[in-house]
Amino acid sequence: MSDDRPGAAPAPDETPDPRAWVAPLISTVVTLPLGLIALFIGGLTPMACDSCNGAAADRFDASFTAAWTVLWIGLLIALIVLIASWAVPRQVFDAARRTGLAIAAPTTVAVTFVAFMALVDWP
Repeated sequence: MSDDRPGAAPAPDETPDPRAWVAPLISTVVTLPLGLIALFIGGLTPMACDSCNGAAADRFDASFTAAWTVLWIGLLIALIVLIASWAVPRQVFDAARRTGLAIAAPTTVAVTFVAFMALVDWP
C-alpha cells in the first residue's frame, strides 16, 4: 500500500541492480593484494633492526609489537568491510551503501599500513 500524503518518505526502490557485483569485485581485486603486500612488508619490518642492540633494539621491539597488533586489527576490519560490501542486498536502493563499503575496504588497508609505519620506532 502506498502512502501518498505530502511529506511522506518515498518507498525504497527494490528493483534488482544488474551491476551490483561490480563495486565489490573491484574492491576485492584491490583490497586482497594490497592487504597481502602490507602484511608482507610488516613481516619484513623486524629485519630493519637486525643489527640493533641495547636501547635501540628495546625501543624498536616495543613499538613493533604495538604496530603489528594495529596492522592485524586494521586488516581484519578491512576484511569485514569487504565481506559486508558483498553482503549488502542487490537492490538499486542499496547501491550507494554497497559502493561506500567497497571503497572503504582498500582505504582501511592503506590507512592501517600508514599507521603501522608511523607507530614503528625506526632505528
